[in-house]
Amino acid sequence: QVQLVESGGGLVQPGGSLVLSCAVSGSTFSFYVMSWYRQAPGKERELVATIGRSAKNTNYADSVKGRFTISRDNAKNTVYLQMNSLKPEDTAVYYCSANFDRTYWGQGTQVTVSS
Repeated sequence: QVQLVESGGGLVQPGGSLVLSCAVSGSTFSFYVMSWYRQAPGKERELVATIGRSAKNTNYADSVKGRFTISRDNAKNTVYLQMNSLKPEDTAVYYCSANFDRTYWGQGTQVTVSS
């Protein structure tokens, strides 16, 4: 049973930073392409960032390029999302996903950007 557990969300002021973590258990982490998604109230879930199995390839939504960085530590079975220069429009529930034979999802962590 593959399990994903996100952490690191919270309340931050505009311009601030947060680091989200997603710990994966139950399978071989290095097999999975990992992604972060987010869903704001009343909106569809959107892809934020993706990282390949070896971490050489990353992709970002235009709205977060230059502000967010996705990384992974295959030894720790963890993927991270460093979020800088946060804006109120970044407010959402952030989910990590693991994709190999199928897509697995975490439970989500709330990020609120507000003064």
